[in-house]
Amino acid sequence: MPDTNVQTPALAELLTHHSEKWRGFDRDVLPLPVAEMDFPIAEPIRRVLQEMVAQSDLGYLGSIPELATGFAHFAAEQWSWSVDTSQVKIASDVGVAVVEVLRVFTKPGDTILINSPVYQNFYNWINETRLTQIDVPFIRTETDSEGENPWQLDLDAIEKIYASGLKVHLLCSPHNPLGRVYSKNELTRFAEMAKKYGVLIISDEIHAPLTFKSAVFTPFLALNDTAREVGITVTAASKGWNIAGLKCAIIVSQNDVIKAQLDQMPPAVHFRASILGAFASAVAFSEGGIWLHTVMGQLDHNRFLIRDLLAAKLPTVKYHIPDNSYLAWLDLSSLGLGEDPSQTLLEKGRVAFNSGSLYGAQCSQYVRLNFATSPEIITEAIERIVRTV
Repeated sequence: MPDTNVQTPALAELLTHHSEKWRGFDRDVLPLPVAEMDFPIAEPIRRVLQEMVAQSDLGYLGSIPELATGFAHFAAEQWSWSVDTSQVKIASDVGVAVVEVLRVFTKPGDTILINSPVYQNFYNWINETRLTQIDVPFIRTETDSEGENPWQLDLDAIEKIYASGLKVHLLCSPHNPLGRVYSKNELTRFAEMAKKYGVLIISDEIHAPLTFKSAVFTPFLALNDTAREVGITVTAASKGWNIAGLKCAIIVSQNDVIKAQLDQMPPAVHFRASILGAFASAVAFSEGGIWLHTVMGQLDHNRFLIRDLLAAKLPTVKYHIPDNSYLAWLDLSSLGLGEDPSQTLLEKGRVAFNSGSLYGAQCSQYVRLNFATSPEIITEAIERIVRTV
């Protein structure tokens, strides 16, 4: 039975919201950049928040075994992954989690591998920890198959980087902004190379709950014993259940040696998370399944709606239907919108997207569109592109 509350509010109501998405632009701009959803939150999350606020239960975050148990429940149900709950730690968000893990396992100057285009904050985390960035970019193939993601990696080139003394490979899995889900074979190759060359793999899996039925997501630590020897997962309920502002994430290991190193993180990594976020996340993982299923149905409709709108109105724009999450990655190079199409669309079309250059310099003609909203708003966004052209 679907959650009947999953209906996008009218634009006039959304404009009253307090988040960066709705306060970052003039009121006449249609904002579709920030990765948050416009749907009402799940009722179990609303209930626990209301109860805690009503009881003035807003102190510091202490022990919360419910979060590890809730995540383990969700992981078993969704991915048949048996999580050792004693190896689940808490941080305030995924970015903080990655930075704190890097501080334990690396020193300034160590090398870290990314695969651009990739979530823009990867670059910020690397700079914060003063690591040396290496990039083996995705390559866009010319496949015409709707079911095959056109973005591919050169695994042999990656192995050469691993063999050169690489310290860490930071994975975005599933991938933002490409909407790409790594295959089991790819992840297995990463794990085997990491063990051979002594590389740590940190897998950012924050978008994993939002994987469509057209793809199969494999948690890195659920892969095999080799992956558990070389890997750490950072994730959260924040993307899947739209509660990023509540500030809570988890760091997951499944290996005693890695856990011992993670135990060196300062206790403040836990205490800086929000008590509201932690309990909301626990409830999201344990009781948010119906809401998530309903949202995925709406997102599934929206990802194909974009395909149909582009085919009818902007047929030269390249768009691959994502296998995960709610981020459309649009190649606007055929439209002649200047060096930064996102800026042209903001100024002339009054519609805001993320510039592709944030994710990789080679993608300056791309924009990232957030389609976790109503079909009406998506349609208006495409119309504003058409009017700009």
